[in-house]
Amino acid sequence: MTDNHVIIIAEAGVNHNGDLEMARRMVYAAKEAGADYVKFQTAVPELVISTFAPKAEYQKNTTGEAESQLEMCKAIHLPLSDYSGLKALCDEVGIGFMSTPFDLVSIDCLAPLGMDYWKIPSGEITNLPYLLKIGARGEKIILSTGMASLAEVETTLQVLEKAGTPRSNVYVLHCTTQYPAPLDSVNLRAMDSLATLGCAGVGYSDHTEGIDVSVAAAARGARVIEKHFTLDRNLPGPDHKASLEPQELAELVSAVRRVEIALGSPEKTAATAERPNIAIARKSIVAARPIAAGEVFSEENITVKRPGDGISPMRWFEVLGKKAPRPFAPDELIEL
Repeated sequence: MTDNHVIIIAEAGVNHNGDLEMARRMVYAAKEAGADYVKFQTAVPELVISTFAPKAEYQKNTTGEAESQLEMCKAIHLPLSDYSGLKALCDEVGIGFMSTPFDLVSIDCLAPLGMDYWKIPSGEITNLPYLLKIGARGEKIILSTGMASLAEVETTLQVLEKAGTPRSNVYVLHCTTQYPAPLDSVNLRAMDSLATLGCAGVGYSDHTEGIDVSVAAAARGARVIEKHFTLDRNLPGPDHKASLEPQELAELVSAVRRVEIALGSPEKTAATAERPNIAIARKSIVAARPIAAGEVFSEENITVKRPGDGISPMRWFEVLGKKAPRPFAPDELIEL
């Protein structure tokens, strides 16, 4: 991996609709698209959602209002026993496994699986018992910051630090918690503020439609990009409509990888690819008309033209007033 490598997380989430076989197919799809990780969501719905919790508007729009948020989530979550098998499949296929825990029991379920990163979702950024439990592990964390102010993010980082995880172990992801997120709510420049917090790096969890904003985030320095995907946007469920289909996910990965290459280094110098064009595109001091040997160079008998393999025009005043060492024909490169 290069220093510019962006970690791309294909967020399967609950887009398997509680179907283990569909979840397995999503692992293969994420691998084929070129993502670094496929990420699920692990929860015991009864421990996460009260019977009184309403659905979000986007959930009502995609799944109706007949069932409660709890009933909806119970129908689309996998049992905890399925995640070890998904981790094994990821190892077999050759893609990183991640899953976001939404409750303390789910943290215990995922802990033995040896994930490279713990993902803390935006909704848990004010959940102190949850933050303390993950922070106490001292492992690497990816923290989404949707709905949060910079001050709230700083408070969360302090909680994680006191629990045992230094902020140098934490990637902070800017995010807009709306599905899909309107473009005028994205505010990618907020990544610049997150970058002042002294963490491992910044990133972007993308809930917009399409891939444009993810690519823009990579160009602005995101070290992690997370994007929901689905096998079919027409499937029933709360998150499918705001997700990429596999071919679009592949296009996102390809575009971000091209951005990585284009980012290069902060050094400003002539690129290897353009050096042959220096002599072609730049200019030199040449004779504007025939010049006799011993004639004094002046603004009347010299000028500036391509190619650029002679005396640089930046030496113009050094040449003026000198005597021609020999005769020069029009357009001939001047020599001193």
